[in-house]
Amino acid sequence: MASKLISVLAIAIAVLPFFTHPSLADVPPSSPVSPGTLCKDTPDPSYCKSVLPHQSTNVYDSARLCVRKSLSQSRKFLKLVDKYLSRRSTLSISAIRALEDCRFLANLNIEFLLNSFQTVNANSKTLPTLQADNVQTLLSAILTNQQTCLDGLHDTSSTWSVRNGLSVPLSNDTKLNSVSLAFFTKGWVPKKKEGNTRQPKSKQFAFRHGRMLLKMSARNRAIYESVSGRKLLQTENNDIEVSDIVTVSQDGQANFTTINDAIAAAPNNTNGSNGYFMIYVTAGNYEEYVSIAKNKRYLMMVGDGINQTVITGNRSVVDGWTTFNSATFGKSLKPSASLS
Repeated sequence: MASKLISVLAIAIAVLPFFTHPSLADVPPSSPVSPGTLCKDTPDPSYCKSVLPHQSTNVYDSARLCVRKSLSQSRKFLKLVDKYLSRRSTLSISAIRALEDCRFLANLNIEFLLNSFQTVNANSKTLPTLQADNVQTLLSAILTNQQTCLDGLHDTSSTWSVRNGLSVPLSNDTKLNSVSLAFFTKGWVPKKKEGNTRQPKSKQFAFRHGRMLLKMSARNRAIYESVSGRKLLQTENNDIEVSDIVTVSQDGQANFTTINDAIAAAPNNTNGSNGYFMIYVTAGNYEEYVSIAKNKRYLMMVGDGINQTVITGNRSVVDGWTTFNSATFGKSLKPSASLS
């Protein structure tokens, strides 16, 4: 995702016009350069130049402009999707499902862009690695969401005119967000040192002998050991803290009989200061479609093991479902849940 960029000082370009047109690799992000230089190493230079002002500008201002435009375009796209959905009586079930996916993903993208803009608008410097990674993940997720929307329209709506009305604006939105991501990578993402690919400790789960190290109260420990049949290992400073635990079992002997009911009971918008909310799902085949909403943060789900706890379903594109909605397990936002 990182942009490859070169540079020659702007003054040198003016004095020596016979120099090769520079790319952006070595240009300081705060230095004003021509749109041609800014856009040369973006995924679509021609499109990039069409959205930037004609005068010289820098990476930071260009990124802010592109993120603002992306936000505006995403809102317009959402209104367009709603317009088509208002005529759902004339659409097939598969078309409606594809549009509903696009609406859900467009709303997510708007939230991701708002969060990203808050960061780029407040800073004109390289960010700490974790903060830069978070924004880079959001901007990358937007591109994935747009492609998922487009795939759903193509897979389920091959004969209806709505697809054509959405494909072009969606394609342009994808180009614009690609430019935003390229500029953000150049201006805010720290250059990674060669060979340094280790993740921060805060993003790693602690394991010993193939088992996750968990830290919890005596009450929660008793519940966990009773339902899992496993003793917790001795705790250490880097163990994963568990704030509460609920259990799921199909025999009615647990807190819940379905995974979705357990998720609904989890607290909303927690900050993780007290640890994860654990849902322990005992062995069985759970025929349900599990979706973890973005407000269900710091949620951990643990099962009895491979081929023991199974989540299954039978949705398929052949039956009019989109690929996006055929998944039996999904979550809306990166920090919301941990799966084990």
